[in-house]
Amino acid sequence: MGVAVSRLVPESAPELNVEIRKTLLDSTNHAANFLLDLQFIAPAGITVLFGASGSGKTTVLDCIAGLRKPDAGQITVGERALFDSKRNIDIETRHRRVGYLFQTLALFPHLTVRQNITYGLSTVDTAVRESRLLEIGGSFAIANLFERRPAEISGGERQRVALARALVTRPRVLLLDEPMSALDRVTKGQILDDLRRWNEAHAVPIVYVTHEREEVYALGNRVLVLEAGRLIADGTPHEVLSRPQKESVAQLAGFENILDCTVSSHHIDEGTMTCRVEATGIDIEVPLTRVSDGAPLRIGVRAGDILMATSQPQGLSARNVIAGTIVSLRQQDFTLIAEVECGTRFVVHLTPAAGRALELGPQKPVWLVIKTYSCHLLQ
Repeated sequence: MGVAVSRLVPESAPELNVEIRKTLLDSTNHAANFLLDLQFIAPAGITVLFGASGSGKTTVLDCIAGLRKPDAGQITVGERALFDSKRNIDIETRHRRVGYLFQTLALFPHLTVRQNITYGLSTVDTAVRESRLLEIGGSFAIANLFERRPAEISGGERQRVALARALVTRPRVLLLDEPMSALDRVTKGQILDDLRRWNEAHAVPIVYVTHEREEVYALGNRVLVLEAGRLIADGTPHEVLSRPQKESVAQLAGFENILDCTVSSHHIDEGTMTCRVEATGIDIEVPLTRVSDGAPLRIGVRAGDILMATSQPQGLSARNVIAGTIVSLRQQDFTLIAEVECGTRFVVHLTPAAGRALELGPQKPVWLVIKTYSCHLLQ
């Protein structure tokens, strides 16, 4: 069932074991959309579940939390089964000890921070409840906010309160569904640092859902890539995103340039081969692989890995120098995005300062410089 992944976890640490199948329906016509079919083990620490919108990430979390019921499979935390279709086990959500933080945070606006955090501790002894409140307040730097309401604090502070509310109940698993998408990078980084420190002391599996590759690099020792209900990649962020093997992963990882090519020659002594970009006269040197001359393949190149020059470069170690013309320029945040026509269209990312220094503009002739090992061969 699905793709089994490796167990990189100390024997004494709790593990979340998920092996589920569920048919997801199209809400408009109730026809089968795709089958969620996957298996993974999440150790104590942060496991990132990464994929495009609609790939099934939130459904996975809902099944773990008990908000949705799989058609078949099992979900266990340590030795405790939360769901097992063969043994007819389906523990109610409120008894699973699973913390779940939604993108919307869902804080109660009429309650104070103190009341929001302790909402799930109504059956706990007063002294224990106060002790946990003070501990979690210190861990997430919100003790000074206890008497305020959500509308009276910042977005980052509301995020910390929502995390504290999810963790104060001492869950055995924590699920985070894109909870920080509205925060700036600095605030997000600070909160994630606090979360890591908290988990060093409590050691629970955390499954963090995102479709932002920057969060994958910032967060996880491990990332699982989900596509149409199936796991298609598993490894460290560098292994999965920096050198993707599949085209779909390359697109998620931000490889803006994906080229259809044909192998034209091999240079075995140099560890490279030359490929002709389809329907162009462009030859690109790429790392050597076991394919024959004339074989088709696809090459991915990150827009940020391409250098640009306004005069033809000389004496470079980079093997690929391609002449072209800028057809468009636009700025997005702190990135200048150039589209360059070279017989095929390339997307190039530069800093705005570089764009000003090079005096870039539409119709300006340029040369693109691409290192051999910036060309990634895709399945």
